[in-house]
Amino acid sequence: MPSSRLHRVAVLVLEGAKPLDVGIPAQVFTTRASMPYEMRVCGAMPGLVTGGDGLAYHVAHGLDALAWADIVFVPGYRHPDLEDPPPPVVDALIAAHARGARLAAISTGAFALAATGLLDGRRATTHWHYTRALTARYPRIQVDENVLFVDEGSVLTSAGAASGIDLCLHILRGDLGVAASNHAARRLVAAPYRSGGQAQYVPRSVPEPLGERFGATREWALHRLGEPLSLDLLARRAGVSARTFSRRFVEETGYTPMQWVMRARIDRARELLERSERSVEQIAADVGLGTGANLRLHFQHILGTTPSEYRRTFTRGE
Repeated sequence: MPSSRLHRVAVLVLEGAKPLDVGIPAQVFTTRASMPYEMRVCGAMPGLVTGGDGLAYHVAHGLDALAWADIVFVPGYRHPDLEDPPPPVVDALIAAHARGARLAAISTGAFALAATGLLDGRRATTHWHYTRALTARYPRIQVDENVLFVDEGSVLTSAGAASGIDLCLHILRGDLGVAASNHAARRLVAAPYRSGGQAQYVPRSVPEPLGERFGATREWALHRLGEPLSLDLLARRAGVSARTFSRRFVEETGYTPMQWVMRARIDRARELLERSERSVEQIAADVGLGTGANLRLHFQHILGTTPSEYRRTFTRGE
């Protein structure tokens, strides 16, 4: 549930850590006045950590940061399929989880979580290049190679570096609400929301102009959520048949066009519930759902709660 309490975030840098994987959570959750997060970058011990791609990191904290944190990010690192992280690192991750911290892996950081045994019997993902290796090394994990991220509650995993942004925004949405997540996305110049179920990569070539057209169509729709939006209208806007639009849309977003429109409307409703005093009936009209009863129905189906309870929870969090 959204909350304004201080969240303590540790980014664990292992030998060979990938720069983008380290930088994404460090930038999203960096300590700032406008966000209730305090962040520490740590390693197996304080000091210099040799990173990947020609970079190195000087970290101020050791594994004590994991005993302090509410959320621990594990970025991808070099040769994760060949050996486990040092035993003290594995033990510290297990202890952090037992204490109630969430563990979130970016890309091949999933191997470090796998070494703890905490992914056994759970769904998880990693960079598509390493999914078979993760399955072979840890057969008790339900590896899904066709998603951007997996949220199993206290343990979360994501695919390649860019999907780390999606995972971080997903965590922000849960902690602080849609408005804060969308603000962070704008600051990062990133898509405000991509489904965790979206494919890591499109299996066949999509001509670039068509991809751009689809992106422009989604942006066009986001500015017209209060108006009628049909599959045929969206397809005409993209300049393709409804059948082609539906197929390609699922490949790009993980949702059918109308599922995406509904979730966009619910997200806009969430933001209005968080940031305005408009009634449920007014918000329903604003987002194109017509009546409060219709908004309540879809809100319950997608989020498992009611608009009024969502607003009360968010207000209590403040």
